[in-house]
Order: sequence, then C-alpha cells, then structure tokens
Amino acid sequence: MYGFDGGKLVKGRKRQTIVDSLGLLLKVVVSEGNAPERVLAAYALMELLEEHPEILEKVEVMWVDSGYNGDKFALAVWLMIQAHVEVMQRTGKEFEILPKRWVVERTFGWFNQYHRLSKDYERLPEMSEAAIYAVMTRVMLRRLVV
Repeated sequence: MYGFDGGKLVKGRKRQTIVDSLGLLLKVVVSEGNAPERVLAAYALMELLEEHPEILEKVEVMWVDSGYNGDKFALAVWLMIQAHVEVMQRTGKEFEILPKRWVVERTFGWFNQYHRLSKDYERLPEMSEAAIYAVMTRVMLRRLVV
C-alpha cells in the first residue's frame, strides 16, 4: 500500500494501517472488531489527507488486499487522492507469495514483537493507537541507529 470509535470501550479490535512502500506507518486507526474494513480505510485515508496532505500528493497506486475489493472503495480513493486501487489477491488455489502485501504484514509483525501490542491490553482505542505509534517510533529510531 501506499501499501472508530469515539472513546467507547470496545470488545475486539481492528487495526487499520496505512504504510509507505518500506512498511513505515503513516496512519493507524483502531476500531471495534465488527466495523467494515473499507469504511475504516476510507476514514484513515481522510484523516491522513487532513493531517498531512503532502504525503499523499505523489501517490499514484494504492495496494490493498482482497478485503478492500470493490468499485465504491476504489472510487472513494480516487475522489480523495486521485490514486488507482490495485487489489493484491491470489490468482489460484495453491500458495503464492504476494510481495506487495508482505510489506504490510511485516509491519504487523513488528507490532507483535512488543508485548503491549501482542494482545488487547488497552481499554480505549485511542490508547491502543498511541501504543502503536510509540512502537513504530521505536522501530524507526532503531533503524537510524544501526
């Protein structure tokens, strides 16, 4: 890819992430587990566009997994940032590596290395989002040092 909850207590979480081509986090939205993925992705994209429009200026293609398949989502992305949506999905029934999807999965792998993000320890989604940003800050700082 260029790979919501208003403070209520939720049971079950969904993490919606927007990452760059290196897997570095641009935006995260944590919501209740039964929220629709495409709506959350559009919301995360709108928030990122509002906060940092310069990041999305040069985006031409958004890589998404098959959960975001659909003309309405592609149209919403086009209307917001004039980027095409490219769905990364398997073409056959056998196992195959999807390289673009691997970027986002690697980011989730970085999250799971930290105990605080391995389970839902936080009561509020805002605290979970803050913990994700803190972990990602640590990951990026460690890359600078090495």
